[in-house]
Amino acid sequence: MPAKTAKTIILPISNPNPLREEIDLVEALQSLDGVSNAILQEESSSAEITIEPTRTSIPTLLKAIENSGFKAQTEEITLNIGGMTCAACVVHVENALTEVEGVLSANVNLATEQARVHYVPTMATLPALTANVDDFGYTVEGIAGDADSGDQDRLARTSEIKALRKKLAIGSVFGLLVILGSFKSLFPWVPSPLQNWFTLWVLATPVQFWIGWQFYTSAWAGLKHKTTNMNTLIALGTSVAYLYSAVVTVSPELLTVGTTTAHVYFDTAVMITMFILAGRYLEARAKGRTSEAIRGLMQLQPSTAFVLRNNQEIEVSSQEVIPGDTIVIRPGNRIPVDGVIINGTSSIDESMLTGESLPVHKSVDSPVFAATINYDGLFRFRATKVGAETALYQIIKLVQDAQGSKAPVQRIADRVSSYFIPSVIFIALATFGVWFFAGPDPTLTYSLLNMVAVLVIACPCALGLATPTAIMVGTSKGAESGILIRTAEALELSRNVDTIVLDKTGTITTGTPQVTDVRSDLISTEALLRLAATAEQGSEHPLGTAITAAAQGQNITIPEVEEFIATPGKGITAASQGTLIHVGNATFMEEENCKTD
Repeated sequence: MPAKTAKTIILPISNPNPLREEIDLVEALQSLDGVSNAILQEESSSAEITIEPTRTSIPTLLKAIENSGFKAQTEEITLNIGGMTCAACVVHVENALTEVEGVLSANVNLATEQARVHYVPTMATLPALTANVDDFGYTVEGIAGDADSGDQDRLARTSEIKALRKKLAIGSVFGLLVILGSFKSLFPWVPSPLQNWFTLWVLATPVQFWIGWQFYTSAWAGLKHKTTNMNTLIALGTSVAYLYSAVVTVSPELLTVGTTTAHVYFDTAVMITMFILAGRYLEARAKGRTSEAIRGLMQLQPSTAFVLRNNQEIEVSSQEVIPGDTIVIRPGNRIPVDGVIINGTSSIDESMLTGESLPVHKSVDSPVFAATINYDGLFRFRATKVGAETALYQIIKLVQDAQGSKAPVQRIADRVSSYFIPSVIFIALATFGVWFFAGPDPTLTYSLLNMVAVLVIACPCALGLATPTAIMVGTSKGAESGILIRTAEALELSRNVDTIVLDKTGTITTGTPQVTDVRSDLISTEALLRLAATAEQGSEHPLGTAITAAAQGQNITIPEVEEFIATPGKGITAASQGTLIHVGNATFMEEENCKTD
């Protein structure tokens, strides 16, 4: 192999099967076409491989490593991407990321504005990924999933919305003045200075080159890499209208045909820019709303926890809890992290995890989960999983992964869009040619206007946004209702479902228990319901609330309670008007010497 084409790369590996011989891996790698040498570095758990890039690839090496019984160490990272506006941008960002050596795949979602990158950590780095994305005219705005990334993303979104709103407000003022001055027949009352072409030129210039500057920068970045995007169409269309009008303003005789006087079209350039900007402002607001469900899930976790350290109970941030900490939970508290009860009993509402509306009895050695609600007991538990390892964050990650995944139809849209914009430019040029050579006088004016119309009307916004936005809304609404969708493909395939089988009736109820029947062999059902409601009126238990609501629904007068004692996981005891009332399960009734048969 010629030395000038040889390249040495380092791949991190692990050996999950000690019976596998490392010599087998070396032989497997060296047998590949394009590999001249392979050395295992035991101290660094990596393989140093010399290859000829034109004859082999990183995926081929990884497959050979896995076929030999070893495991190649790769990582995934999700980047927040700024500056994307259409489906073509998705393709460009994916190309920018996959061009970085060591990147195995890149999946970019326009609606979430995120890129999920699968890469080899010893080859691809975050600075390299960021630099290549920047070179393509887009920006990397942090890593999704970092600490406080939700707040950072919200702040970035808010900043973007504010900037767009400011430009939209200022541009609308200029645009309105340009419209009023451009149509003398519709607005004859407009002062003549405003109808002057030089005045319109002055008003249109800041809209074209300040408010619309983002279109030029993005179009130029694409041009450097011989690609096009939606901003290319906008920049071309508005620039043609603006420059044509500027020439007419300075030298109208150049574009005057016979007795037909040339006109300016500053209003066209201004209104196109403002319409596109208004669309992006509404789009940014819509994207912000679709992530509310994720933030709602994140906010379920309490911000603080009461931890026992050095035999003292102190309040710390939930982020500061470490595995092994002993945490104290009182009635009404939300549980901050996952763990196991070491002292006490209680009933816990786990509906946000299981969908079951009834609380679950917990005692020593029972597992508890972050964001679930403690009802009536005081207990202590040992933290086992914190931060991103909790069940709550696994749910959040599942929803985020579903939002970031691509449905099969979306992949088709992304591929189509990569050819769409060049085709539009070709059609626009063809339109100009047809109108210029076969159209009526003034041919240049008509050909330019029709070319601008083709360029602007063909922006493929809906092509790139429709499917991912639908996925975001669907998964977010599902998460709000306790329905978790694993992938976009599953969501797309769900349209073919004709039968749904559920293993728990609780998951399809309203989530609020209701009294359906009252039976008694000893006293009237009304008297029984009055006694039960009397005892339960001070309880926060869902069943107690249902009993009280049933009594109120029958207009039963409920006397006040003089004493109330709750026994977690069993029942309650109440005293009212000289009567002692026990309400609970069979075990509790037996302990209180009550007849249960």
